[in-house]
Amino acid sequence: MAAEAESLITEERAEASTATTEPVGKPAASGKPAMVLGIDDSEHSYYALEWTMHHFFAPGQAQQYHLVVVSAKPPASSVIGIAGIGTAELLPRVELDLKRATARVIEKAKEQCSHVTDVSYEVKEGDARNVLCEAVERHHADMLVMGSHGYGAFKRAVLGSVSDYCTHHAHCTVMIVKKPKHHKKSEHWRLHKKEA
Repeated sequence: MAAEAESLITEERAEASTATTEPVGKPAASGKPAMVLGIDDSEHSYYALEWTMHHFFAPGQAQQYHLVVVSAKPPASSVIGIAGIGTAELLPRVELDLKRATARVIEKAKEQCSHVTDVSYEVKEGDARNVLCEAVERHHADMLVMGSHGYGAFKRAVLGSVSDYCTHHAHCTVMIVKKPKHHKKSEHWRLHKKEA
């Protein structure tokens, strides 16, 4: 298990060192403005993705944005928390679990975005707040879209709100998609899902 995790970490480092990004100050290769969509493995996040597909990337509709789907993978050390005896042996397993979870998130996003003609996917390690704001800067995005977890004031104060942070620090329009309490998929969304 540790060897598998080390292999994945080595592969990720190699990919990161060979990855190319758009030159600073240039729009996406397509010439379209960028829309960054932050996603994690939450119901609220998947609703925001579904809402974005319906309102901005519906089949048959002209696609005005280059969509950049971004998922933040927390460092294994932040998930484990306090270091203690046996932590070093646990890190590779936690790292592997985090990579697998993030891969599942991206795969779900790819299924939902299968009809989008101009889309890219990114997984970056770090705190979601920083990862999303950095993605906005890197892609010179016109818009950042994310779901709202619907935390109350106390939980938001203790945990911090990614959406609140991004509305104050991202240098673009920030759209926070809040899932209605009694959400039912519209007939249109159900038909789209079956066609894909």
